Amino acid sequence: MTWIFLASLLLLSSLSETSYGGILLSSLPNTLDVAASPHQPDQFNTPNGTWYMSSNIKAGEDKLGVRWSLNNRTFPVGTDAAYKTVTVKLCYAPRSQVGRPERKTEDDLDKDETCQIEFYTGHYNPSNKWPYYESTLDGHVPAALYFLRAYANDSAGVVVAYGESTGPDRDYNIFEVDATEPTEASSGSRKTLDICFGSFSALLLVGFFCCLEDN
Repeated sequence: MTWIFLASLLLLSSLSETSYGGILLSSLPNTLDVAASPHQPDQFNTPNGTWYMSSNIKAGEDKLGVRWSLNNRTFPVGTDAAYKTVTVKLCYAPRSQVGRPERKTEDDLDKDETCQIEFYTGHYNPSNKWPYYESTLDGHVPAALYFLRAYANDSAGVVVAYGESTGPDRDYNIFEVDATEPTEASSGSRKTLDICFGSFSALLLVGFFCCLEDN
């Protein structure tokens, strides 16, 4: 039964982080318009009116809203027909990457450390223009300057397009997050680490009993 233990370890290593299969960001079409709305809890966005964009919010207390839509000024209707889900991530702005190699930008999405913190994943509906999602920002998000990036995924879960809430130089529509508690400087994905280590411990336990059976 030792093979079960080894297979379990291989499975854990494959699940420990998101794999993009070597996709380069530069190879993806920038088809999505993305708008970020960091704001205080007592501020309410309205579909066709008020839209808040605070420059500074506090993790664990204030809210972050996001909207996305096909950029139909550049791309024809139907471009997003194959998009099935959308994933929105918080990304470090250039000023918060200076001197921080653990936040480095790479074209290869498997190596890129710009966008480490997942904010939302849900169904993509081409007929729903500018859907809106908001949530209180997780208290584990590190203090830094951020923008948002949305990935569009096909039915197989493969990233096929993206969009950002800022421009090519990532120097406008930037918002700042103040941390409410000490965070790990390297990522801000402590929840993921906790899950991985918990899974690893469970697999070790399974392997231990399997080895006992072999003996």
